This record gives sequence, structure tokens and C-alpha cells, in this order.
Amino acid sequence: MAMEVRYPGGVAVEVLQRGFTIRTDQPEGAGGGGTAPSPFELFLASIAACAGFFALRFCQQRGIDTAGLGLTLDTERDPERHRVSKIVLRLRLPEGFPEKYRKAIVRAVDECSVKRHILEPPEFETVIEG
Repeated sequence: MAMEVRYPGGVAVEVLQRGFTIRTDQPEGAGGGGTAPSPFELFLASIAACAGFFALRFCQQRGIDTAGLGLTLDTERDPERHRVSKIVLRLRLPEGFPEKYRKAIVRAVDECSVKRHILEPPEFETVIEG
């Protein structure tokens, strides 16, 4: 999967992927225009979206009404290391969600492929072309 990076101005960065343009910027306090999420915010959003998708598909595959289904992502930060130390996914189940599936939907959300790539990270390599 190849992605191309473009620099439209300031500290904004765009990534071209499958015909989509994913725009990022830095907050105003970090020298950006605050016109788009920062790359790190998109990283966290990808975890939330992936976990949310797995919760949605779990319900859909079992014919469970998804009205009221929700998920939020919260972070805890380590002030000394200046990084996120904990990610908490809070799953809000639809009214009448079957008790017998409560543990199973948590397991399904934990199967999120973005989370799995964090827990078992790929190898990184940077090469200079040309």
C-alpha cells in the first residue's frame, strides 16, 4: 500500500491514499493554522474508528439494533515522558443489548487491527531515494 505525501503550505501535510486526500495541520500553539487534525490526533482517531467498526460489525452480524451504540476514546498522559500512557475505549451498548454478548463484544473490539499493529508493531525502515 503506497501513500504519497504533499506539503500544501505552512506546516500542513497531506497524504494521498486511494484517491482520498487526508489533510493534517498542527494546532496554532504549535505553529500551525489549526485547520485540520494533527497527525497524532489522526493516529488516535484511527484507533477509535477501528474499534468502533468492530463493535458495529459485531452487532450487525448478530442482528442487534445499533441505535445507541457508541464508543469514546480517552487518553491518559505521562507528563514526564510527554506521551500517552494509557488509551481507554468506553463502549456504550444499545438499550436491550443481550447480556450473553457483553464479554464477546469487548473481545471483538479488542481485535481492532490498528490496536493489534501497536501491540505487535511492524518493522520501520526509512530510505532515501535518488
